[in-house]
Amino acid sequence: MQKNRNIIIDWYHPYGVGIAFEIKKKLLEKRTKYQKIEVYETKNFGKVLIIDNLIQSVEKGEESYHEILVHPAMFSHPEPKNVLIIGGGEGATLREVLKHPVKEVKMVDIDEEMIKIAKKYLKFDKGAFEDKRAEIIIEDGFKYIKENNKKYDVIIVDATDPGEIPSCPLYTVEFFKLCYKHLNKNGIYVTQGGTSIFLHPERIKTVYSDLKKVFKNVKIYSSPVFGLFPNWIFIIAIKGNIKIEKKPNKKIKENLFFYTPELHQSLFILPCFLNKFK
Repeated sequence: MQKNRNIIIDWYHPYGVGIAFEIKKKLLEKRTKYQKIEVYETKNFGKVLIIDNLIQSVEKGEESYHEILVHPAMFSHPEPKNVLIIGGGEGATLREVLKHPVKEVKMVDIDEEMIKIAKKYLKFDKGAFEDKRAEIIIEDGFKYIKENNKKYDVIIVDATDPGEIPSCPLYTVEFFKLCYKHLNKNGIYVTQGGTSIFLHPERIKTVYSDLKKVFKNVKIYSSPVFGLFPNWIFIIAIKGNIKIEKKPNKKIKENLFFYTPELHQSLFILPCFLNKFK
C-alpha cells in the first residue's frame, strides 16, 4: 500500500499495477492483536477498509462482493435455517445472510477489535449486529468448528485471501473436513478465493483441489468486485443433493444491488483461462 497526502494505492506486487483512491481523510489506523486496520474516507466512494495494507472493502460497491459471496448459496439451499459465518468482521456478510428467513446465524471472528471498528466507523452491517437471530462469537474459527458439534445448512467463510498468514488454517483439508462434518445432510460451504489473474492464481487451484478431496461436488464461480482486480473467485462445495448451478426459484423481500436469480447461472460460466483451475 502506497500512501501520500491525498491518494492511497493498493499495489498488486510484483505485477506493477494497482488501484488508487483519492482520499479526504484518515479515520483510523490501529494495530490489533491480529492485524493492522485502517479506515479512510474517500472523495467519491465512501469509506475504504484496509487490512494489512490490502484493500478489503469499498463502501460504494461492497455489495458486489458480499452479495455474490452469500446469495448463490442462500438462494440455492431449499431451506437455510442455521448458518455459520467464519470471519466477516465488517458485518456485511451477516447483513446479507439475515435478508433470508433464517432461524439463527453464528458469526465467528477472531478479532474483537475489528468488529468494534466496523460498528463505529464502517456501519456496513446496517443493524445486522443487533439482529436477534445473530450471535457474534469472538474465537478462532478453526478452533470453534473443531470444538463444537452443531450442524449447519450453510457455512460461509469470509476471510482474507488464500495464502495470507492469518487465514491459512481456513484453507486446509483438515478445515474442509470439519466443515463437511458440520453441514447437515443437504448443506453448502462457500469461500472467497481471491483474484484469478493476480495474487498467485495457483492458490485457487490448490483450494479447489483440496476441497475436491472432501466434497464430491465443488464449483468455481466468479464476478467482478468493485475496488478489487477481476475476476474475483468464489469456490462453493455441496453436500447432498443440491443443484447449485440451477436458477433458483426463490424470492426475498429485501432489495439487492448485484445478485439476482437470473444472474445466478451466469456466475458459473467460466472463461477458458478459469477452467484450467478445475
